[in-house]
Amino acid sequence: MIKQRIETYLKKNRCTLLGVGPMSLNCVDASIELSNDHDIPLILIASRRQIDSEEFGGGYVNNWTTEEFAKYIFAKDKKGNILLSRDHGGPWQGIKEINEGMNLSNAMKSAKASFNADISSGFHMLHIDTSVDIHGKPDIDEVMERLFELYDHCCSQAQKNGKEIIFEIGTEEQTGSTNSQEELEYTLNKIHKFCNENYLPKPTFVVIQSGTRVMEMRNVGSFDSPVRVADEVQSEIQLPKMIEICSSFEIFMKEHNTDYLSNEALQWHPKLGIHASNVAPEFGVTETKALLRILETYGLEDLSQKFLQLSYDSKKWEKWMLPNTKATDRDRAIIAGHYVFSHQDCIELKEDANRRLVGHGINVDLEIKEAVKKNILRYIYNFRLIKTV
Repeated sequence: MIKQRIETYLKKNRCTLLGVGPMSLNCVDASIELSNDHDIPLILIASRRQIDSEEFGGGYVNNWTTEEFAKYIFAKDKKGNILLSRDHGGPWQGIKEINEGMNLSNAMKSAKASFNADISSGFHMLHIDTSVDIHGKPDIDEVMERLFELYDHCCSQAQKNGKEIIFEIGTEEQTGSTNSQEELEYTLNKIHKFCNENYLPKPTFVVIQSGTRVMEMRNVGSFDSPVRVADEVQSEIQLPKMIEICSSFEIFMKEHNTDYLSNEALQWHPKLGIHASNVAPEFGVTETKALLRILETYGLEDLSQKFLQLSYDSKKWEKWMLPNTKATDRDRAIIAGHYVFSHQDCIELKEDANRRLVGHGINVDLEIKEAVKKNILRYIYNFRLIKTV
């Protein structure tokens, strides 16, 4: 049983589990290798933009469909340590639903079709997030009703396919602040009542606003802030109370947007009892910086500029910008770099770099993967998944 396996591991190691965003093929390979080398569980958290089913045209990560992605993971994960998770599954979480301006009914059908592919492909965990609505802002009860519909559908689909899955629930986008105890209790009471009435398994994780939010290349939330945020209870005071509520419902706490926190802040995670945390954009930025460092160290400025232009022109940096940003065009390109790794122009650029660097004994992707591994290890060590040497 997946939930029991997680519970046993957390109790034994008093650690925080790490959810890694599969930002690229190198990031996926780095995660699998670290998980197997150190014999530790890692969660790969794929958003629908990154990985989606063939029906929706796949995703930007290695141009993988859900089916291809899962097959790749299971073939390479020899020890079975990787937990494959859908991150932010739900209506209007996929590009097609937004671009076509789907109504609620069609967006829910689309979300169900995406979840069906996850389940049949062998995903272990599904994050149901019904907080997005391109036509307005639904209230908490509307959000919960949509969650219930998808939850029931996924349970039925898993049973039909003979698959075991666990659930993560989250009903709002990260703001950088913390949840109130009242809204957490309300959410968990509602989901537990629904599960009991319908004889469904209860969720394993709930996403809690812990004061983390990623913008540009830093964490702008209150968790790691040296300045106390007005009208907000400090994380080290608020979070134990939230975790206590989670424990009373026998559910684990999950944190999103953990990127760029200091080592000290990360070390507080297992101390506070945070059960799992997600990190994604930071690993993409690390890979982009590593690629640029290689190209510029060895005088391949023409390729560096070509990559920066390709990335900047994608405009994928736009959603990460702070108001009144001071980010340069280079900063913007670095932020968006991982979105273009699978573009043919980028693939050809790296092939050209490898040909020109052969005399230096440099393999671009191997160098990049090592940089990503080092970054992932920062979280693994601070979360006490393994001990430092």
